[in-house]
Parts: sequence; structure tokens; C-alpha cells
Amino acid sequence: QLQASGGGLVQPGGSLRLSCRASGSTLDYYAIGWFRQAPGKEREAVSGISRRGGSIYYQDSVKGRFSVSRDNAKNTVYLQMNNLKPEDTAVYYCATLRSGYGIDWVGEPALADIGSWGQGTQVTVSS
Repeated sequence: QLQASGGGLVQPGGSLRLSCRASGSTLDYYAIGWFRQAPGKEREAVSGISRRGGSIYYQDSVKGRFSVSRDNAKNTVYLQMNNLKPEDTAVYYCATLRSGYGIDWVGEPALADIGSWGQGTQVTVSS
């Protein structure tokens, strides 16, 4: 079971760091994807990171603003979000990706590739 945390209310231009932790399992064999879902919109992939961090994906709209990383010793994956915009407002989820299991590679995260995910965390960007 994965748990995303670290969301909140922030002004445009502000920053947040999201964390993704697993309970009862280790993440170090898995590529992890970050997804988000805004009200009335479909869930979309934001970022992905391979099991050792050697391969990373970003959606075009977040490149240069978001940074994904992981600390396998802490069983945690992070999403640092800087220069946040109102259009970043959404519930953010993390998920294991089946295609990246056991290898240090990640492609564009796809909903069909998700192994498991859990509760998301709300990010609201508003003045």
C-alpha cells in the first residue's frame, strides 16, 4: 500500500515536496510513477523514476519545475514541485509501475502499467 503525503495550499510560484512511502513492502525493485487528477479531468502522468533513479520521465508541462528523486534506504520517493501554477491543482498519487520492475528504466507512466497505488494528496495552488 502506497501513501502520498506533503500536499497543501500554496500560492502561485510556491513550492511543495510530496513524499510517497510504502507500508509492508519495499519500493526498491519498482519504478514509481506520479500521477495527478484535477476536478473534471482524467488522471494523467506527471513524472516517473526508475528503481535506482537512473531513468526519469517528466510530462512536458512540469519540466524544469518538478524534480523526482528517491531514497531506497528510506523506502521513499519524492516529488519536489517548484514554481507551482494554478493548473497544477489536483490530487497527486504515486504508484508502482510494472514495466520497470527489477530494471533501472522507466518510460512514460501509463495507467495500464500501474501495479498498485494508494491514497493521494491534495495540492491546491491559489492566491
